[in-house]
Amino acid sequence: MSKNYLTIKTGGSHELEIKKSRFVCSLQRVTTKEEADAFIASIRQKNPKANHNCFAYLLGEHDEIQRESDDGEPSGTAGVPILEVLKRMAIHDVVAVVTRYFGGIKLGAGGLIRAYSNSTSRAIEQVGLVKKVLQRDLILTVSYANYEKLSYHLEQQQINVLDTNYGSDVTVTIAVDLEVVEQVQTAITNLLSGQVTLKAADEHYHEVAVPVYPDTEE
Repeated sequence: MSKNYLTIKTGGSHELEIKKSRFVCSLQRVTTKEEADAFIASIRQKNPKANHNCFAYLLGEHDEIQRESDDGEPSGTAGVPILEVLKRMAIHDVVAVVTRYFGGIKLGAGGLIRAYSNSTSRAIEQVGLVKKVLQRDLILTVSYANYEKLSYHLEQQQINVLDTNYGSDVTVTIAVDLEVVEQVQTAITNLLSGQVTLKAADEHYHEVAVPVYPDTEE
């Protein structure tokens, strides 16, 4: 990934009962096809008596890998609805498996589509979403005389402080969104009248919780 993106906060599952059938959606973060396939296999192994284990997953910055399966349900009634929920909610690097235990009442094509869609969206709401924000670490070295002013500025600007080391000077490591690195560097340099050493370090993703809104297109 080279940009910010949404994914699930954590793996988990959620169960719905619809006309005596049980639909259990299991979710997991994945980054490779092999990880996704292994998760699907693990859900099948845990549910040997289930009638269906339908799934979908999206992988890659531009969803280059997309897979879905109806696993014996009528064509287009399970895998595609699961996949469409992932797309509508704009989440990436996620696999969803919906396990169905048939309750004896047929739902029809429309009912199946709604059931698999609802099961997936409710599970996503249950586990939550995070925004993966690409940031760069900046290492700031200041004198003790300037540390309080720097610390107050970082707090006011809500800049994430990763580490503070107290030696002959104070070294503070912060994480800054890529698009504002230069702006932050300039602001700190001006604040301390140039009495600061700044060093750009590694890029990494930082997770920020985001609200999950109900999927209304089911």
